[in-house]
Amino acid sequence: MYTPLSPLSFLARSAEVFPAKTAMVYGDRRSTYAEFAAHATRVAHALRSLGVRPGDRVAYLAPNVPEALVAQFAVPLAGAVLVAINTRLAPEEVRYICDHSGAKVLVVDAGLHPTLAPLAGGLPDEIVTVPAPGATPAPAVGGISYQEFLERGSDDPLPWAVDDENAPISINYTSGTTGRPKGVVYTHRGAYLNALGEIVHSGHTPDSVYLWTLPMFHCNGWCTGWALAAIGGTQVCLRTVDPDRIWELLDAEGVTHLNGAPTVLRMIADAPQAHRLPRPLTITTAAAPPTPTIIARMEELGARIVHVYGLTETYGPYSVCEPQRDWPASDRPRLLARQGVGMLQTDGLRVVDEDMNDVPADGGTLGEIVMRGNNVMAGYHEDPEATARAFRGGWFHSGDLGVRHPDGYVELRDRAKDIIISGGENISTVEVETALDSHPAVQEVAVVAIPDDHWGERPKAFVVLRENTAPTKEELTAHVRARLAGFKVPDEIEFVAELPKTSTGKIQKFQLREKEWSTKPHKIQG
Repeated sequence: MYTPLSPLSFLARSAEVFPAKTAMVYGDRRSTYAEFAAHATRVAHALRSLGVRPGDRVAYLAPNVPEALVAQFAVPLAGAVLVAINTRLAPEEVRYICDHSGAKVLVVDAGLHPTLAPLAGGLPDEIVTVPAPGATPAPAVGGISYQEFLERGSDDPLPWAVDDENAPISINYTSGTTGRPKGVVYTHRGAYLNALGEIVHSGHTPDSVYLWTLPMFHCNGWCTGWALAAIGGTQVCLRTVDPDRIWELLDAEGVTHLNGAPTVLRMIADAPQAHRLPRPLTITTAAAPPTPTIIARMEELGARIVHVYGLTETYGPYSVCEPQRDWPASDRPRLLARQGVGMLQTDGLRVVDEDMNDVPADGGTLGEIVMRGNNVMAGYHEDPEATARAFRGGWFHSGDLGVRHPDGYVELRDRAKDIIISGGENISTVEVETALDSHPAVQEVAVVAIPDDHWGERPKAFVVLRENTAPTKEELTAHVRARLAGFKVPDEIEFVAELPKTSTGKIQKFQLREKEWSTKPHKIQG
């Protein structure tokens, strides 16, 4: 008998099998699986009371707090589609996502009210405010409080099942290569199968205690919230990534797993209280390739590193660097820094030339990395042209360039999309260039990634000024900061007489990057 797949069934099962087991921890707060499921049910009813109907979008702007985790189940339980918004975005970026997704309700953490304040009427009609430490309890942007919202709900049971496993469960926005972000559509089936992949490759069991250092808004936290609910593990929410607090929780809560970019690993390793871990800790890392140095350092502390690779379009991780028993100890960190092979729920990881032929497995011939399978998006929300381009030839085109080694493992070598990945966050160079170009003194501009010891990559702008203008670098920086999120503002601005170009006038960014990365072995570093 066919039954549609959905991660909603994971919480339903754990609420029945582990009703008294701790599902979620946040400071002094503890929720059992029975309480977790009841909370999700009440939120689903409350959303319906606000007029949410099947297929409607519900946006959340919140850090890693319990309400954001509950939303991963409550929103689809209401029949709606979750739109988790990056908490670091500028007000106009938040407004665009709410508008483009057609969000009917926005649930916002009170600590993020300053982000919404400049938007005035450019938000969904229904706004719900979640309390936050130190924030004004009254909803300063209108709407109702989370407590009032819950009071509109009900404890009446709802079916933990869906009619169509290919229906959208969430939309995740990614910067892409253009100035406007694209909405990546995930399905119930994809979320279900990806969660199972996370369980297997990260080694989760009912004894898992997972610490939320990876943002829940990022690819739905790589489907990890669903994965832990499936296995009956415990999830520890962490509002901000603070290395001191991370070490406190590692010890106090008996944390066994966490996910994060190499930046987070460095913060953990460099913290004053860093020490050899008393119990096994599995760290799944991605966003930027980790260096062999940080892998070796974390293994010295007792952590097991699971290196994965993927994109927002692939629900987060798509491939994993599976360690082999015969790898020499001296080469292990270097080999583990590669992007590896497809995860168990995938249907092929290839490196191809322009004609979609596989490149030789010689570790040197560059090609584009393409994927397909259950952990590839359904498409871009309301953008059929971009969807068709992404899936040309029947495979999803990542835009990333890599090589395949003789052992079959893939290694990333460059990014064709000109995306900068800084501390796990995507920055579109085109978006930054557009912001700089809007300054009247700027004639031409090119933005590229430059190496950064902490963030992995940061943006640098090369600017050609118009005649008889002399803006300062500080003036241009302020100009960008007024238009984009702070993490997208270039760390460096260099004034140049001209930009390198082809005979047809196309800017040759690779020449700019070569100069900045000349001391690095590859153009991508952890």
